[in-house]
Amino acid sequence: MFGRSAKPIRVQVWAKTDLGKTRDHNEDRFLVADLTRREASLLPHVRDHEVGGRGSLFIVADGMGGAAAGELASEMAIETIYDEMVKTWGSEREATPQRFAHRLKEAVEAANAHINSYAKAHAEARGMGTTTTAAGVLGERCYVTQVGDSRAYLVRHGQAHQLTKDQSLMQRLVEAGELTEEEAAQSERRNIILQALGPDPRVKVDLTHQDVRKGDVLVLCSDGLSGQVKNDEIARIVSAAPDVRTACERLIGLANERGGPDNITVVLARFDGDGLRPAGAGEPVGHQVFPLIDTEASTAPVPAYQGPLPASARRDRWRMVAAALLAAAAVTVAIYLTARQ
Repeated sequence: MFGRSAKPIRVQVWAKTDLGKTRDHNEDRFLVADLTRREASLLPHVRDHEVGGRGSLFIVADGMGGAAAGELASEMAIETIYDEMVKTWGSEREATPQRFAHRLKEAVEAANAHINSYAKAHAEARGMGTTTTAAGVLGERCYVTQVGDSRAYLVRHGQAHQLTKDQSLMQRLVEAGELTEEEAAQSERRNIILQALGPDPRVKVDLTHQDVRKGDVLVLCSDGLSGQVKNDEIARIVSAAPDVRTACERLIGLANERGGPDNITVVLARFDGDGLRPAGAGEPVGHQVFPLIDTEASTAPVPAYQGPLPASARRDRWRMVAAALLAAAAVTVAIYLTARQ
């Protein structure tokens, strides 16, 4: 079958969500699923399974909104994405990697439409939304969809490579060269995201891909982890831990030691088996946009500035970028800021 090695590819998974030290309820959700068996759980046969002909699915969602709307939005996101993948990809006759990626992106778009429709019909849920990072693995390739600022990393040879780009105000200013990553991490506006599932009828889904090699570890997390634990620390903990469960516990423990200001959710998936090759020197790892053939399913991410700028234009560009992004943030996500701070 397309996308599947004749030799086995195995994945060992662990996932956990934690309240953190300051929140009174948990708006994060996660999902781990074997799509071939059509089962989503953390039961032993799902935690350690062979990647079958329909692949595997991992999701982290970080909800936001008043009352219980945040946890409802994140729960709706993971359930809708999983149900859509089982229904559409599970019955897909053309079981190719291209169709797998298309169905994954389509499932995220369906989740957005579902949350948006629900919020319109229920006044108490107005303003609900959620970030979503969903990774689908088929054969030796991983496809990642991104909306918001939850993250995906690939840990290889002791280094953590970020597979996603935050759809946030700070990320755009870093890309524009107006802030350093260190300045962005300390900014009071670091929690402003430019889009989420739910607020708008349509959403731009960032779809990327990454070849997986023997010994790689996929890390999905909410910003409760990435906001407290640096990339190199994630890599060190994951690489040193004897198993994914221990690594998961240690990552969450470190975030809580540093104050645990938000809910913390982590999904770890370690890949092995004779169906995977060892990682070679110089192989690309990181944010790589996947080009879908179907032009109606554009994978264009949230628009970002593409540099460089002449030095004389930097000050004017800063004013333009800041004004445009702050306006966009005010319209699309200002209602979330209070819930996330």
